Amino acid sequence: MSTQSPSSFFAGLRWPYVLAHAIVVAGANWGVQYVVPGSGDFLTWGAFIFPVAFFITDLCNRRHGVEMTRKVVLASFVIAVIVSFVASDPRVAIASGIAFISGQLVDAQVFNRFRQHAWWVPPAISNILASTVDSVLFWVIAFVGTDVPWVSLGVADYAIKIGMVFVVMPVYGYLVFRDRLATKTI
Repeated sequence: MSTQSPSSFFAGLRWPYVLAHAIVVAGANWGVQYVVPGSGDFLTWGAFIFPVAFFITDLCNRRHGVEMTRKVVLASFVIAVIVSFVASDPRVAIASGIAFISGQLVDAQVFNRFRQHAWWVPPAISNILASTVDSVLFWVIAFVGTDVPWVSLGVADYAIKIGMVFVVMPVYGYLVFRDRLATKTI
């Protein structure tokens, strides 16, 4: 295994994806602390924010390949953890970091595995599997042993993440086809 110097790691890094991940993670970590009004204790705002991170990963993967996506995820992880410690409780920040890196790397690998299928297959499968990994890790690490009703919150959060796969999919499809049309020569 070769070692990579920091300068070569950052060479060509796609910073807009890194920054987008950091913003989404910070927003989700802030939002997970607040229950959606009218939902009882079953749903937080973070459930609606975080699924966007998977589509950021998928767009990077589609446009720049799995190796660049892994670099983006690793750089995003460092920034997101730092931002999370400022924006949320330390236990939530740690849980978020572990869940983020695990879920995003699963997303990148699964997306890449299904890359040659119809445009919607890679993000659908990778987002569902990555959401499962992310949700289990986050809710168990962040809230097990606390008074927070984490099981009900986690189940609702997971359901929203899966629902968001289909809500965000048209935007993803638009961006993929816009890229394809832009690269065609007339």
